[in-house]
Amino acid sequence: MTTHAVQATGLVKAFDDFRAVDGVDLEVRRGEIFGVLGPNGAGKTTMLSMLATLLSIDEGHAEIFGVDVRREPHRIRQLLGVTGQYASVDENLTASENLWLFGRLQGLPRAEARATAERLLAQFSLEEAADKPISQFSGGMRRRLDLAASLISRPPLIFLDEPTTGLDPRTRGQMWDTIRGLVADGSTILLTTQYLDEADQLADRIAVIDRGRKVAEGTPDELKSSVGAASLQLQLAHDADQALAIEVVRRLLHEEPVLTPQASDGRGGRMNVALDEADRAADVLIALRQSGISITSVSVDKPTLDEVFLALTGHDTGQSDQSDSRTDEPALEVAR
Repeated sequence: MTTHAVQATGLVKAFDDFRAVDGVDLEVRRGEIFGVLGPNGAGKTTMLSMLATLLSIDEGHAEIFGVDVRREPHRIRQLLGVTGQYASVDENLTASENLWLFGRLQGLPRAEARATAERLLAQFSLEEAADKPISQFSGGMRRRLDLAASLISRPPLIFLDEPTTGLDPRTRGQMWDTIRGLVADGSTILLTTQYLDEADQLADRIAVIDRGRKVAEGTPDELKSSVGAASLQLQLAHDADQALAIEVVRRLLHEEPVLTPQASDGRGGRMNVALDEADRAADVLIALRQSGISITSVSVDKPTLDEVFLALTGHDTGQSDQSDSRTDEPALEVAR
């Protein structure tokens, strides 16, 4: 029996001259939460759609539990549960009716479909809303119901595409607990996210995707250690000092600092400096003072995934922007 839930090599998907997915390799082990981290338009959804047989694979090879995605798409669909970025439930039906309908569409007898709907409503704490139309549901309730619908056939592998987009912090935390519970019950999860904290909290391993390519992979700790043992975070008092501050860091540490944009109130941009040893922070601060550079705030901490992503790609994930303005990465249309 293969130890991998997903094995993919050299995946390519092109739309005209644009490569949305450009030679991505992926290995997801059984029983883990594997995160694919990247900004909007990075190719995350396109890659999931290819693995779920919703988009053709232009180049490369992929297997799900040893089953060839290209050659046996019908078998692949029996192994997967897929939850896209947008709820696929029917607004005019109740929660119970939606789950019963999905069960019937998957070939369950009437009584079994009804029993399955009741079990899933209880599992996702939706019993009290069972007879309410979906139009009365909150965003978090819709996401939980959509996830429940993807589990009707109890698939061993679940694809979650941006599972908490648009949810408030409390509801996001509830979804995280639900996802952890699915893995505890034996499922394997492949999730995409643009939220750095979500990848850090949930994923056993993470692949960083940017502009259609995988730029790094590892555990959260491995990725963080790749940018240093510690991180010095500085807020410059004056944006005009930025170039000189960069030169001071380069000369002292032979490292390139990572910059974030200037603050909206006109203060200088934040500078993150990777340190091999935390006590080198004092050397940097002394050198900056000797160069006449003023600092409004300073902290030393372990590196974060934010800094990893900035160091790898030169930009952030754009996670504050909930809308995806790109049209070259389609939303994952769920075919249950």
